[in-house]
Amino acid sequence: MSKEIIELQEDLSNSPLYSDDLAPVSAKNRTWSKWHLAAIWVGMAVCIPTYLLASYMIKTGLNWYEALIIIGLANLIITVPMVLNGHAGVKYGIPFPVIGRAAFGTKGVHLASVTRGIIACGWFGVQTWIGGLAIYAIFHAVLGTQGELGLSVGKFVGFGIFWLINMYFIWKGTESIKWLETYSAPILIIMGVALIYWSYAKADGFAIVLDQSQQLEKTAATITQENDTYFLSLNALHDKEGQIKVDEYKLLSNENSTWLPFTTDPISISDPDDVQVQFRNSSSQPIVLSSVVTAGIIDPNASGSKLWSYLLWLTAMVGFWATMSISIADITRFAATQKDQVVGQFIGLPATMMLYSFVGIFVTCAAVINFQDVLIADDAPWDPVSLIAKIKSPVVVVIAQIFMIIATLSTNIAANVIAPSNAFSNLYPKRISFRTGGIITGLIGILIAPWWLLNEISGFLIFVSGLLGPVLGILIADYFVVRKKNLELSELYKVDGKYSYGKTGFSRAAMIALFIGVFLALIGYWIPALDFLYSLSWFTGFIISFVIYVVLKKKE
Repeated sequence: MSKEIIELQEDLSNSPLYSDDLAPVSAKNRTWSKWHLAAIWVGMAVCIPTYLLASYMIKTGLNWYEALIIIGLANLIITVPMVLNGHAGVKYGIPFPVIGRAAFGTKGVHLASVTRGIIACGWFGVQTWIGGLAIYAIFHAVLGTQGELGLSVGKFVGFGIFWLINMYFIWKGTESIKWLETYSAPILIIMGVALIYWSYAKADGFAIVLDQSQQLEKTAATITQENDTYFLSLNALHDKEGQIKVDEYKLLSNENSTWLPFTTDPISISDPDDVQVQFRNSSSQPIVLSSVVTAGIIDPNASGSKLWSYLLWLTAMVGFWATMSISIADITRFAATQKDQVVGQFIGLPATMMLYSFVGIFVTCAAVINFQDVLIADDAPWDPVSLIAKIKSPVVVVIAQIFMIIATLSTNIAANVIAPSNAFSNLYPKRISFRTGGIITGLIGILIAPWWLLNEISGFLIFVSGLLGPVLGILIADYFVVRKKNLELSELYKVDGKYSYGKTGFSRAAMIALFIGVFLALIGYWIPALDFLYSLSWFTGFIISFVIYVVLKKKE
């Protein structure tokens, strides 16, 4: 047997900390190659949140190549601790909730694993809602009807159907996703290339498409103040010939509002509060209306450099995989060798994130000029489900939405079910199986109201980064610095063993490091003067908890 593969030599099946789901994977069952791991990452990274984040980066003022550079750098950064944290999974064949017992204690690990698990439940709910929207779009494509704006019964029915599909794969177990990830990955890459080609062909060139990113940077309605006067500025999209798509606008906050000729000149207004604007193209048949947008007030005292914007997005993109970076051993425990997990992750994650992010950027930019009913940047189809639903061919819509469902399902099972299921199972190993943990994950995913959470993804990412960065810092510090990659495998399953920390079940050093790390990472959310700590929450929490834990363990 390879020195890098350790197996459990003692029968601990009667221990309350032991269960079949948390037991070490035997050496003969550690069969996943680097290509299996790479395929899993392709399946997880090719998802709608990846597509959304890339497009939103442009919406906040970055150009397309700045967005891609940040995405690539962020994923290279997070892959390093991901690989480090996956080492114990390969060597000992154990999942994160068991590995975490060494650093946090047999009871203390529940705090870390359940926190990570509940966050994953939020992601599970979001992904399930998105998959449900794809099913909803298929229904309308088949029936030849138009979908409704906002929440509707049909969307909740689609959500319920996709939830049941997820429950089926959870019930089948971990191995059931192996074929899904292996075969869905190449299909999804082909789909991404097809979307790029469609956008290119319809827009007549790459350059003209990427130039549209400048249009997406402009909010449809903004308010500025000069002395005591407020001015409303309007921005509408142009087609590929440079012609503006809008010819009229209306202020809905005005009781006597009428449609007025569109203008790019600042408009004087008396009251800046709750100014709602709608745009239309009255020359088209039928007349095209935009959504109603609320004008944002630009603070003249607000300041910020381009560098700070880069750092904010770097943190968000690192935080995007913060959950998986903690529980990556849940997957690497099935890898055959350390080389497989290292190479597989570096092949699968950074490149795929950049590729599919580019798909999101390119296709959204193309939508600006390819769809005449997209009048303002706020109405651009930022997600592929909305974009595909605009295509006229029902056959194309159905096939493409099925691919979206495959993408979302593969991400959901691998990234958002395995870890929380193991976390909940670790609470009561003898009573809660992986299947039961998966059902709990699904139920929490519903209760967390994903239809609301989807609109708060960027803020959600920054906040959870502050919770999870400290956990990862402690895990890596414990395994590599304190224990030099050596764990006593049998002790991890003993209630009164080495990792029970005097039978209390809690590691004092880990609890202190975790509390301080989370506190300092999130304090800026409530105290504006410390906002820089919160904006870089993952880095703040990771570094502080790492250092404090090492210092405290050396004193012990």
